[in-house]
Amino acid sequence: MKKKTIIRYILIIAIFVITILEISPIILVILNSFKTDKEIWFGNPFSFFIPTLNSYHNVISSLTFTHGLLISLIVGVFTTVISVMLGALAAYGLTRFKFRGRNVVAYSILSSRMIPQLALMVPFYMLFRTFEMVDMTSSLVIAYISFNIPYAIWMLLPFFASVPKSFEEAATIDGASRNQIFWRIVLPLAVPGLSVASIFVFINSWNEFLYALILTGSKDQTAPIAIMGYLGEYTPKWGEISAAGMIMLIPAFIIALFMQKYVIEGLSVGGVKG
Repeated sequence: MKKKTIIRYILIIAIFVITILEISPIILVILNSFKTDKEIWFGNPFSFFIPTLNSYHNVISSLTFTHGLLISLIVGVFTTVISVMLGALAAYGLTRFKFRGRNVVAYSILSSRMIPQLALMVPFYMLFRTFEMVDMTSSLVIAYISFNIPYAIWMLLPFFASVPKSFEEAATIDGASRNQIFWRIVLPLAVPGLSVASIFVFINSWNEFLYALILTGSKDQTAPIAIMGYLGEYTPKWGEISAAGMIMLIPAFIIALFMQKYVIEGLSVGGVKG
């Protein structure tokens, strides 16, 4: 057997093992969501069991969790729209306009992503407490935007850089203004990048736990905080935790499913141009 063939089989086996390790937690969550707590505690993870929807029924009928889902959806949508649009404007400016200190601005934005979010938690809390914005949806949106905008900018930079300037020059000759060029020509051509950035920003906001724990109380809890309530006083309710986790997977899965065409195209462009 040739050396290249052996290496190929080794890589295939390694990829298969890594894939199994990656998806095994998701498989366990799916299985546990259809089990009773007794079966989860005392049964083998992959043993035969009779599926039940009790955990899903308890989670869906819980006003705390459904309200948390609504809050998470509102925060995620507003954070995504604002972060991606502001990121698009900034990325377009950095790729199209030459000014002194442009690289300094770009790398300053990148360096802001290196600041631990935990270090900013206390200043955010003190700021929102001063303006009486603790336990409000708007405070979460503002906090999430602050650390998602740099992420969106750096994701969108290669996409705007890949748009040919000849399109803008032709539109300028036809009498189009800078705003018209951006909204009608450049932005539609950057849809793959906008899709990729939107998915990642939404997932960051959808799954965020620490800021939601500190900046919210009983009024505007997000879904991750509501799931923490199933830990219980004495024993965790693993079935309901698993069912709630599966429900939280649905929005991200739907978005990725409908935007997968743009995601694949966007990742390839970002990988080549970035």
